[in-house]
Amino acid sequence: MTNEGYAPAKRSLGQNFLADPNIARKIVAAVDIRPGDNVLEIGPGRGALTQIALARGPARYVALEMDNALAGALEAAHPQLEVVRGDAMSYPWAGLTAGSSWKIFGNLPYNIASPLIWDILGQADFERAVFMVQLEVAQRLTAKFGGRQYGALSAFIQNHATGELLFKVPPQVFRPQPKVTSAVVRFFLRDGRPDAKENELLSRTLRTCFQQRRKQLGTILKSQGFLQILNDIRTIGIDPVQRPETLAPERFRALSKVLFPDFPA
Repeated sequence: MTNEGYAPAKRSLGQNFLADPNIARKIVAAVDIRPGDNVLEIGPGRGALTQIALARGPARYVALEMDNALAGALEAAHPQLEVVRGDAMSYPWAGLTAGSSWKIFGNLPYNIASPLIWDILGQADFERAVFMVQLEVAQRLTAKFGGRQYGALSAFIQNHATGELLFKVPPQVFRPQPKVTSAVVRFFLRDGRPDAKENELLSRTLRTCFQQRRKQLGTILKSQGFLQILNDIRTIGIDPVQRPETLAPERFRALSKVLFPDFPA
């Protein structure tokens, strides 16, 4: 599929279509699609990644596309696709289960990339995931603790997966051109990651801690009504004088169990 003959990109859907076949090939190579794999592409748009990925012979190919016109064009061009019309933010990610060899990828709209990746990595089981996002988001997703870019998103994602920033993508390779640089990130799920209950505890803990990230944890927790647990957090190796960004991702998981010990199973 080419970009010719398509309606203009819709700003309301955050559409910036990849128009460089070399970058498209690099992204698909990072997904490492093999015969027999189940593939899910988010926002295929005009099919820049789709046609390359299909050539690798996946057993099943699901494409989530919110734009009805683009979805229809994809179905016409590639009848083997399972095109799902709708918002990726509403997709039942928990339905992707272990053992199904799912590989997830896509050029994500900038305005939903962070919450969408949060949902996917927090709910889905997959073999690997590759996303193109705004460079700033990619840096936050992969940031190491102790740095300025490390935050709630970093800690949540890294409790679920190991991630790496693979390469940057300049705005010139998109139509229309965005005003920012993009980057491609890849994730592999960790063993023993948080389940649905732990995710809720972890999310609460991260919201509590990072809303005042420049303050000491003891000060933050006292201001949120956690008055009796400062000695308890010392027992799990956390000093109340530490600031949130100095805690490794797994420390927040341990902290959540101290802050919410009576959370219903």
